[in-house]
Amino acid sequence: MIGAGLPGGADRNGPADGSTNGAPNGSTGERFLVTGALGCIGAWTVRTLVAGGTSVVAFDMAGDPKRLRLIMSERELAKVTFVRGDITDRDAIGRALDEHGITHLIHLAALQVPFARADPPLGALVNVVGTVNVLEAAKRHAGLRGPVVYTSSIGMFEAADADAADGRLHVDATAHPRTHYGVYKLANEGNARVYWLDDGLSSVGLRPLTVYGPGRDQGLTSGPTKAILAAVVGRPYRIAFGGRTLLQYAEDVARALIAAGRSGLTGARVFNLGGSLVGIDDLVATIERCVPEATGLVTHDPEPLPFPDAIDDAGIEAIGEVPVTPLDEAVRRTVEVFRRSLDRGSLVPEEHGLEPVATTS
Repeated sequence: MIGAGLPGGADRNGPADGSTNGAPNGSTGERFLVTGALGCIGAWTVRTLVAGGTSVVAFDMAGDPKRLRLIMSERELAKVTFVRGDITDRDAIGRALDEHGITHLIHLAALQVPFARADPPLGALVNVVGTVNVLEAAKRHAGLRGPVVYTSSIGMFEAADADAADGRLHVDATAHPRTHYGVYKLANEGNARVYWLDDGLSSVGLRPLTVYGPGRDQGLTSGPTKAILAAVVGRPYRIAFGGRTLLQYAEDVARALIAAGRSGLTGARVFNLGGSLVGIDDLVATIERCVPEATGLVTHDPEPLPFPDAIDDAGIEAIGEVPVTPLDEAVRRTVEVFRRSLDRGSLVPEEHGLEPVATTS
């Protein structure tokens, strides 16, 4: 299903936040295809491209644009071309690339950790075979002007993979995945390398860890965003981990992906993506500063995530400027987005990751 504007005639809301516009103006005939465009990072990538005046095709099998509606206005959404498609269908990806004259490709479609754990064969089909389908379609498409960009993950490493001397995870560290999801990400990096060696297809993989911000409502590390939403709506919430983690604001990740797509890098490059190394206690305190009336509502488990928290992002400057929004500012922006949506009556907390409120009969 191909067309401009929101799929299915969904409702659209007004401007969602006051954050800065993202990508440079797309006045050079660029046209980006974003797979997984209705997910969190995908939605922010679409928004950032539109804000910069760049033509964008949103490719996703889902029909609910709730995350886009959270952060984009009706006028902005009308500038997006939506293609309903599945990355397990290689022909569908190829058609989207060819029919829309795509010049840049950002591949984000994937199943998150809990879904891959629940159904490993489906997880492998989507996350591994789907990525190979994207790479194969890109190889056959003559119009790409830059590398294929995709998200890998720090989640393919365990904590012990960090360097014993400096405590940081280096980009060339040997991975020992603890989840099917991590194995899939490791396979994707390997397949991208083989496509470069065999076919000369360039790619850039970025490895985030704990992405947060409006729209992050699924996955193992979605707790920080759910905690912010819970604070805004006045509900208790317990983050399922403690210790420290590397937080990356979703808009920053989107900007880094777009920069990578425009970088002109060749080869099969992979970079650890930096962010804010934050203790969960500090995150909770920041939420309480931004939402004082929620003091005491957000708590957390003591056990840290089983991944490295400190990373070495050496070399990432090759893609250009990589922004890092300070924690206080990112939490404030996220609170503003949720409050605006609540004020409009368009935000249903259960649609953005919170459990339904228990009722008594």
